[in-house]
Amino acid sequence: MTTATRTAIQSVELEITGTCQLRCTHCCTESGPKASHGDMTREDWQRVITDIAELGIPAVQFIGGEPTLAPYLPEYIDHALAAGLKVEVYSNLTHIRPGLWSAFQRPGVCLATSYYSDRAEEHEQITNGPGSYQRTRGNISEAVSRGIPLRVGIVEVLEGQRVDQTQAELRQLGVSAIKVDHMRKVGRAADSATSIPSTSELCGNCFRRRVSVDPNGAVSGCILSRFLVAGNVHEQPLAAILHSDRWQDLIKAVPAPRSACGPDDSSDCDPAGTEACDPAYFAPDPTPSLGGTA
Repeated sequence: MTTATRTAIQSVELEITGTCQLRCTHCCTESGPKASHGDMTREDWQRVITDIAELGIPAVQFIGGEPTLAPYLPEYIDHALAAGLKVEVYSNLTHIRPGLWSAFQRPGVCLATSYYSDRAEEHEQITNGPGSYQRTRGNISEAVSRGIPLRVGIVEVLEGQRVDQTQAELRQLGVSAIKVDHMRKVGRAADSATSIPSTSELCGNCFRRRVSVDPNGAVSGCILSRFLVAGNVHEQPLAAILHSDRWQDLIKAVPAPRSACGPDDSSDCDPAGTEACDPAYFAPDPTPSLGGTA
């Protein structure tokens, strides 16, 4: 792995499960209640986390599906922190087991979630999850009250969606890190007229600054670019995949980031588009081994 590659990639998304309580209309991974956890074992994920740290990549994001449904999430968080990685958990926050809050409150951990409307009926029209609005809203408040660094993404899915009012509600709840993005035509929101999504739907940071590993070990540039597979960690070490000719070819295939597309572009529609655990999200005096810039 070259020094240039080591410093270019800023975070890795680990899709530790495909299972989710919700079935959002725009989900880029098509996760849902009937999706599986995948065939990556606890040992497989721990090995990948170790590889990420050894490559000098500074941050990891646990995502899904819904990562809080994965059996070993607290262990993965502990393993990543022990390896010196910054950690973000991207959850829909519809249900947090009591024991998970202590894991989220560890220095070096931050949370991210999706929130679509200040009205339950509109939020739940998008999530297809009755009651999800109140549960997510309540857990946003809980995270804020516990002092857990939190960012929230709003994706414009419906025409006339109450985006401005939703931002105002989030600010009232104490959330300051809020980003808004449009729906990307991948996954469940893909254009039915095309067999493969267009690379124009990607922000340009995938493969260049981001990496994603799906529940079955397939490696791509981010969860939006799952249709561009570079390899599989069951077959090759992550370092070999990132240093392969295939990886370089995929970098060339994806349009470079647009000038208006900053590192925090795309919020929850493109979780890799935001640097996991921006140091600004951390409470003062974080653990020294987790310091530095993203």
